[in-house]
Amino acid sequence: MARQITEFGRDGRPATPDGGLDSPAFHRNHQPIWAVLGKFLKGRTGDVLEAGSGTGQHVAYFARQSPGITWWPSDLNEANLKSIAAWRAGAALPNIRPPQRIDLSDPAWSVTAADGSAPGKLLAVFCANVIHISPWRVAEGLVAGAARQLREDGRLFLYGPFKRDGRHTAVSNAVFDTSLKSQNEEWGVRDVGDVARLAEAAGFELAETFEMPANNLILMFARCGG
Repeated sequence: MARQITEFGRDGRPATPDGGLDSPAFHRNHQPIWAVLGKFLKGRTGDVLEAGSGTGQHVAYFARQSPGITWWPSDLNEANLKSIAAWRAGAALPNIRPPQRIDLSDPAWSVTAADGSAPGKLLAVFCANVIHISPWRVAEGLVAGAARQLREDGRLFLYGPFKRDGRHTAVSNAVFDTSLKSQNEEWGVRDVGDVARLAEAAGFELAETFEMPANNLILMFARCGG
């Protein structure tokens, strides 16, 4: 049984023997997120990278809904990588690859399994709750890598809280932003416009914005003109 955590295993307590962690946020948001991802992935085949998989619960759920898609989970945190492996083992699904250690701050990141196998061009990159809990260079590296790795018809999905036109969309997001910056001055809730301009410089356009529960958004980026 996975132990419940508050934020991706950062409370400092030891994990359960198999390393599995349980994020409360997963239970609140996995179905609304899948409603967006599933609409794009329906009827398609290919490889999808989850950049910053956290506990691994999302990728296990998504893979169960999409047997025609091969999922590549990833993270940088060792405790998270262990948790992803535990959830993968528990799911026992053939379309989840072993977790990859990827440092998104490196724009040259790539997806390669321990056995040397790698996907072709990716159908999608999905990244949830990462770019606000990391320095801006992580967003830069994520977008740069997605520009190299995605197919022409591929999509980049970013989930989390965002500001619009420099303003928070909810008081709770403003409080959260203050809390993040008190922990690390390089962290913080990002503005949709800043992220869109970063993506545009890499050849993407903001194709659609999805309103999500708890004052979150999903930003979906496509190749410019695609």
